[in-house]
Amino acid sequence: MNSQVFFTDLRATDAQSLLQKIVHLIEKAGLKKVVKKRGLTAIKIHFGERGNTAFIRPLLVRPVVDAVKQAGGKPFLTDANTLYVGTRGNAVDHLTTAILNGFSPSVVDAPLIIADGIDGRDDVVVPLGLKLCHEAYVGSAIAKADTLISLAHFKLHEAAGFGGAIKNVGMGAASRRGKMAQHSEVAPEIYVKKCIGCGTCMEQCAHGAMSLVDRPEDAPRPFPEAKKVIHIDEKLCVGCAGCIHSCPQEALGINWKTDLPRFMERMVEYTVGALKGKEKRSLFVNFLTQISPACDCHSYADAPIVADIGILASRDPVAIDQASMDLVNAQPPLHSSCIKDSPYKDSDKVKAVYPHIDWQHQLDYAEEVGLGSKSYELIRL
Repeated sequence: MNSQVFFTDLRATDAQSLLQKIVHLIEKAGLKKVVKKRGLTAIKIHFGERGNTAFIRPLLVRPVVDAVKQAGGKPFLTDANTLYVGTRGNAVDHLTTAILNGFSPSVVDAPLIIADGIDGRDDVVVPLGLKLCHEAYVGSAIAKADTLISLAHFKLHEAAGFGGAIKNVGMGAASRRGKMAQHSEVAPEIYVKKCIGCGTCMEQCAHGAMSLVDRPEDAPRPFPEAKKVIHIDEKLCVGCAGCIHSCPQEALGINWKTDLPRFMERMVEYTVGALKGKEKRSLFVNFLTQISPACDCHSYADAPIVADIGILASRDPVAIDQASMDLVNAQPPLHSSCIKDSPYKDSDKVKAVYPHIDWQHQLDYAEEVGLGSKSYELIRL
């Protein structure tokens, strides 16, 4: 049986605003069935890195909060801390960033709670016993909530291919050690010829895995005076990839020899862990707006690759992500975006940006472990 995925476009009138359409969408998708009366409802969202502009607008979150209250729940907005050095690595910086990005309680009318505590260590160990993960480390605020509602900004991603409901829950709900477990085999590659030895990436590394060393005499160099080159200690590197986009010379990149399918599988298994005990009390909402070519974890957002499409809601995280990718791939590319010259720009938007990534594997494995179904019925409201 196909899973139901509900869709609303972004058109609005005096009679029906976009805020009203969001409420109608989530109610059709089963909001009242998942919210427990007087229960704690975790609204899992990405607050956006400081400087990023692609995350979901706070004003679009408020109607979800209001609808949860109408259904009898006690909503709070939540996300877990990051691995990399940025503006969301601990609860103080994370909450400050969230408020500066517009997620003030006076706007969203709900408290903000960092799921894994002040230093990313407040988690619950969830038994899994799956292929790669025997257990998952899930932020306590999410693990202990009665209901989980995922609000995901749908975009492309450098390692997962795309980020939707599965990534928002699997990676986003994990504590710092949970994120470390998922990233453990994804390490950056150094393009020695581009590295000028400036050390900018070292400042981004929270784990002391990067250092400057003397450049071998026979090593390529960007200019004769470049005597130093970056070195990565693989024993200390956790694979968070935070250094890659910090390099002004683009001398760091994803090492495509690492096993990205296994990274996706860990992320999927962590989604299973985050939903444990809430399988019947979860709802997933994907915002297909400002669909950027990279994660919202960066301190900027590149031009969107396609025009805004709409908003989806479903009880099935696999179905909603499959439907989201299908809708994105059906759109013509924006000629102002980074995919304008790719031979894949019309057929496969992920391949147009990341030709080495098999994004479908994320969904294939999610279906395999019983997280949901790739078969769906798109219901346009």
